[in-house]
Amino acid sequence: MKAVTWQGKRDVRVEDAPDPRIQKPTDAVIRITSTGLCGSDLHLYEVLTPFMTPGDILGHEPMGIVEEVGAGVPDLAVGDRVVVPFQIACGDCWMCLTGLPTQCETTQVTGEGMGAALFGYTRLYGAVPGAQAEYLRVPQAQFGPIKVPDGPPDDRFVYLSDVLPTAWQAVSYAGVPEGGSVAVLGLGPIGDMACRVAQVRGAGRVFGVDLVTERLRRARARGVETYDLRDFDDEKELVSAIRDETDGRGPDAVIDAVGTEAHGSAAARLAQQASALLPRRLSGPFAERFSVDRLAALHTAIDLVRRGGTLSLVGVYGGTADPLPLLTLFDKQIQIRMGQANVRRWSDEILPYLTDEDPLGVDDFATHRVPLAEAPRAYEMFQKKRDGAVKVLMTP
Repeated sequence: MKAVTWQGKRDVRVEDAPDPRIQKPTDAVIRITSTGLCGSDLHLYEVLTPFMTPGDILGHEPMGIVEEVGAGVPDLAVGDRVVVPFQIACGDCWMCLTGLPTQCETTQVTGEGMGAALFGYTRLYGAVPGAQAEYLRVPQAQFGPIKVPDGPPDDRFVYLSDVLPTAWQAVSYAGVPEGGSVAVLGLGPIGDMACRVAQVRGAGRVFGVDLVTERLRRARARGVETYDLRDFDDEKELVSAIRDETDGRGPDAVIDAVGTEAHGSAAARLAQQASALLPRRLSGPFAERFSVDRLAALHTAIDLVRRGGTLSLVGVYGGTADPLPLLTLFDKQIQIRMGQANVRRWSDEILPYLTDEDPLGVDDFATHRVPLAEAPRAYEMFQKKRDGAVKVLMTP
């Protein structure tokens, strides 16, 4: 089969890879019909290279048709149309039954001290072959795949793999009161969708912050009160502008949908680049002990949220030596919730919104659709934010 493989920093290639096969009774194999390019993939493209191995198959946002089913998967049949969550979870352990499949005790990557295995996301999460490919082996298929109806185009359902549950959890964790206010920092795919979810779930005012014209335009067209970071001399001015709109207090909640690749912090960027340039035998240990995130967005979120408010962190952070303003967090009595989205925890709540009325705008959410063969160009375009790229879907 053809698959998108990681070969080095900013170097992805479409190559031949072995066809997946059933290895355990709880496996399934699907033929992928659509697969997404996620902002998290750019972390592998740019920042988390010390944890990658040349030849790793990328991707974690697939849907497709079941081609083969193991004997331990009673509820799937060949020909079923399914969306596959980005995490791999059993559905039966204590963590899964508690609504935390991201912490699945069956698939935890204990050797790395991490939670549930993920498709296509470094050795830290199990080095499981990813979904930017023609076919995908799906472990724990008795629980993971979400069956969806035939008929509507893939765009209606593919975001159940990651974008929709991640945005849904971000808003749920933010605890926005009915009619309350929320600011979303970063209007990439997750931030954009988080704004939409907040609106349909009853937020009174939704503020969106970014510095990419196309992202701001998309959010503004859906009623988000947008702020272009380029219009302000610094983050303090931005914070003051939004506070002025919230009786001087700040929003009830702030969602950080940016993560570690925020602008600012030249020293942190240098540390990220240095770890990527070291020989492979040194780069992983260096990153594990000394990695530092670029925390501009997080510090802005802490400053912006009202006292007693909630921060919901959905952007990916990976540093182990990050300094945090604990005095401010304590003094402002800020609650913080964060983590990978627990896809199956939220999927049943989201499905009723994926109707012909399309209240979340999923049908035209993608800005670009490209063949899998054009993945290298798509990665470069998305990473450099060219051609108005906000969300890219690939078709094998």
